[in-house]
Amino acid sequence: MMQAEPPKHIAVIMDGNGRWAQNRSRPRIWGHRQGVDAVRRTVRVCIEQGVPHLTLFAFSSENWHRPEDEVSGLMNLFLKVLTSEVKSLNKNGVRLNIIGDISRFSPKLQSQIQLAQDMTASNETLVLNIAANYGGQWDIAQAAKNLAYQVAEGKIQPQDINESLLGKHLSLSCQPDVDLLIRTGGDYRISNFLLWHLAYAEMYFTQTLWPDFSEEELINAIRAFHCRERRFGQTSQQIQEFAFHG
Repeated sequence: MMQAEPPKHIAVIMDGNGRWAQNRSRPRIWGHRQGVDAVRRTVRVCIEQGVPHLTLFAFSSENWHRPEDEVSGLMNLFLKVLTSEVKSLNKNGVRLNIIGDISRFSPKLQSQIQLAQDMTASNETLVLNIAANYGGQWDIAQAAKNLAYQVAEGKIQPQDINESLLGKHLSLSCQPDVDLLIRTGGDYRISNFLLWHLAYAEMYFTQTLWPDFSEEELINAIRAFHCRERRFGQTSQQIQEFAFHG
């Protein structure tokens, strides 16, 4: 266990599965299947390092535009993994939480999502959020819509709306904001992921394609996080003075 306090919330954009497979002259879906092993490694390290919240970007609201066979394969893989992994997650104290608009998924997949969430609901070692058919803009729009309904029903007034109230209507409303965002695959963007929750996240980008993302690289990302000075709008001097007097 590291001496420094671990991030309270790590989020990962798991990029590069398709390219990893294509580099080996295999179908893109094969890379997604291999990426499941990287998910297992990441969950295991987070548990070992005492990270209480982990959010993985599995399928964005924009991914529906990918080739039909890849989307179909991803849906089948999602169902298969949910079915096969839920007992292991439950055994290891992992609470599964799916965020995103799951209404577009098949009834069978929606049912398995609910079953997995119910089975793991009381676990406290790690909250594992899987973002599926998720978009950060969608998340904020849904929160704004809910608040608009409350205004229309006379439950709140427009002047009651602030950052805190809107935040309570987001998908991760009861969880801490992201401390560390990791993106694999070599791109340097957040791709409409957790826009609200990444406001003060430290970012770690790597060229490593997701199936090759190892325990060692995740630990390196956490170490890099520990080397960052997180000021949250303050000056370095204020942070140092607080640490001295604290």
